[in-house]
Amino acid sequence: MREPPAIETYGAGGFRVAGVWRPGPLLILADQPLDWRPTTLADVTIEDFAGVLALERGAAEFVLLGTGAVQALPARSIREGLRAAGLGFEFMATDAAVRMHNVLASEGRLFATALIPI
Repeated sequence: MREPPAIETYGAGGFRVAGVWRPGPLLILADQPLDWRPTTLADVTIEDFAGVLALERGAAEFVLLGTGAVQALPARSIREGLRAAGLGFEFMATDAAVRMHNVLASEGRLFATALIPI
Protein backbone atom coordinates (compact mmCIF):
# COMPACT_ATOMS: atom_id res chain seq x y z
CA MET A 1 0.00 0.00 0.00
CA ARG A 2 1.30 3.44 -0.89
CA GLU A 3 1.50 6.36 1.49
CA PRO A 4 -1.62 8.56 1.74
CA PRO A 5 -1.28 11.83 -0.18
CA ALA A 6 -0.50 15.03 1.71
CA ILE A 7 -3.26 17.56 2.23
CA GLU A 8 -1.60 20.78 1.14
CA THR A 9 -4.28 23.27 2.15
CA TYR A 10 -7.89 23.48 3.27
CA GLY A 11 -10.64 26.05 3.65
CA ALA A 12 -13.22 27.70 1.40
CA GLY A 13 -15.21 24.48 1.53
CA GLY A 14 -12.57 22.06 0.26
CA PHE A 15 -9.07 20.65 0.27
CA ARG A 16 -6.04 20.63 -2.02
CA VAL A 17 -4.62 17.11 -2.12
CA ALA A 18 -1.53 16.24 -4.15
CA GLY A 19 -1.92 19.44 -6.18
CA VAL A 20 -5.63 18.96 -6.98
CA TRP A 21 -8.40 21.12 -5.47
CA ARG A 22 -11.22 18.92 -4.17
CA PRO A 23 -14.35 20.85 -3.16
CA GLY A 24 -16.56 19.43 -0.43
CA PRO A 25 -16.11 16.61 2.07
CA LEU A 26 -13.15 14.29 1.58
CA LEU A 27 -12.39 10.64 2.33
CA ILE A 28 -8.88 9.28 1.90
CA LEU A 29 -8.60 5.49 1.75
CA ALA A 30 -5.05 4.20 1.41
CA ASP A 31 -3.62 6.50 -1.27
CA GLN A 32 -6.95 7.50 -2.86
CA PRO A 33 -8.68 10.82 -2.17
CA LEU A 34 -12.42 10.37 -2.75
CA ASP A 35 -15.53 12.53 -2.57
CA TRP A 36 -17.48 11.92 0.64
CA ARG A 37 -21.20 12.47 1.25
CA PRO A 38 -21.75 14.25 4.60
CA THR A 39 -21.34 18.01 4.75
CA THR A 40 -21.82 18.39 8.52
CA LEU A 41 -21.09 16.17 11.49
CA ALA A 42 -24.83 15.76 12.03
CA ASP A 43 -25.05 14.22 8.53
CA VAL A 44 -22.44 11.52 9.23
CA THR A 45 -23.70 7.95 9.64
CA ILE A 46 -21.89 4.64 9.98
CA GLU A 47 -22.90 3.94 6.37
CA ASP A 48 -20.61 6.78 5.30
CA PHE A 49 -17.70 4.60 6.42
CA ALA A 50 -18.69 1.67 4.17
CA GLY A 51 -15.50 2.06 2.12
CA VAL A 52 -13.40 1.90 5.28
CA LEU A 53 -15.31 -1.07 6.63
CA ALA A 54 -14.84 -2.89 3.31
CA LEU A 55 -11.06 -2.62 3.47
CA GLU A 56 -9.09 -5.78 3.94
CA ARG A 57 -8.39 -6.52 7.62
CA GLY A 58 -5.25 -4.67 8.65
CA ALA A 59 -5.37 -2.17 5.76
CA ALA A 60 -6.32 0.56 8.25
CA GLU A 61 -5.70 0.65 11.98
CA PHE A 62 -8.04 3.54 12.65
CA VAL A 63 -10.19 6.32 11.21
CA LEU A 64 -9.30 9.99 11.61
CA LEU A 65 -12.37 12.23 11.38
CA GLY A 66 -12.27 16.01 10.94
CA THR A 67 -15.55 17.25 12.45
CA GLY A 68 -15.63 20.70 10.82
CA ALA A 69 -14.75 24.10 12.31
CA VAL A 70 -14.94 22.84 15.90
CA GLN A 71 -14.31 19.53 17.59
CA ALA A 72 -17.54 17.74 18.41
CA LEU A 73 -18.52 14.27 19.55
CA PRO A 74 -19.68 12.01 16.69
CA ALA A 75 -22.81 9.93 17.18
CA ARG A 76 -22.51 6.86 19.39
CA SER A 77 -23.56 4.61 16.47
CA ILE A 78 -20.45 5.73 14.55
CA ARG A 79 -18.10 5.26 17.49
CA GLU A 80 -19.53 1.84 18.33
CA GLY A 81 -19.74 0.70 14.69
CA LEU A 82 -16.08 1.43 14.01
CA ARG A 83 -15.04 -0.15 17.30
CA ALA A 84 -17.06 -3.28 16.48
CA ALA A 85 -15.17 -3.47 13.17
CA GLY A 86 -11.89 -3.47 15.08
CA LEU A 87 -10.93 0.06 14.08
CA GLY A 88 -9.64 2.79 16.31
CA PHE A 89 -11.31 6.17 15.99
CA GLU A 90 -9.89 9.66 16.48
CA PHE A 91 -11.88 12.83 15.91
CA MET A 92 -10.97 16.48 16.12
CA ALA A 93 -11.68 19.78 14.38
CA THR A 94 -10.83 19.59 10.68
CA ASP A 95 -7.82 21.93 10.89
CA ALA A 96 -6.20 19.70 13.52
CA ALA A 97 -7.20 16.56 11.59
CA VAL A 98 -5.47 17.85 8.45
CA ARG A 99 -2.25 18.43 10.38
CA MET A 100 -2.55 15.01 12.05
CA HIS A 101 -3.22 13.34 8.68
CA ASN A 102 -0.01 14.76 7.24
CA VAL A 103 2.07 13.67 10.23
CA LEU A 104 0.61 10.16 10.24
CA ALA A 105 1.02 9.81 6.48
CA SER A 106 4.69 10.82 6.73
CA GLU A 107 5.15 8.13 9.39
CA GLY A 108 3.70 5.44 7.11
CA ARG A 109 0.75 4.71 9.39
CA LEU A 110 -2.23 2.70 8.09
CA PHE A 111 -5.39 4.76 8.50
CA ALA A 112 -8.34 6.34 6.74
CA THR A 113 -9.15 10.06 6.88
CA ALA A 114 -12.63 11.55 6.63
CA LEU A 115 -12.93 15.34 6.59
CA ILE A 116 -15.83 17.75 6.77
CA PRO A 117 -14.75 21.00 5.11
CA ILE A 118 -14.57 24.40 6.76
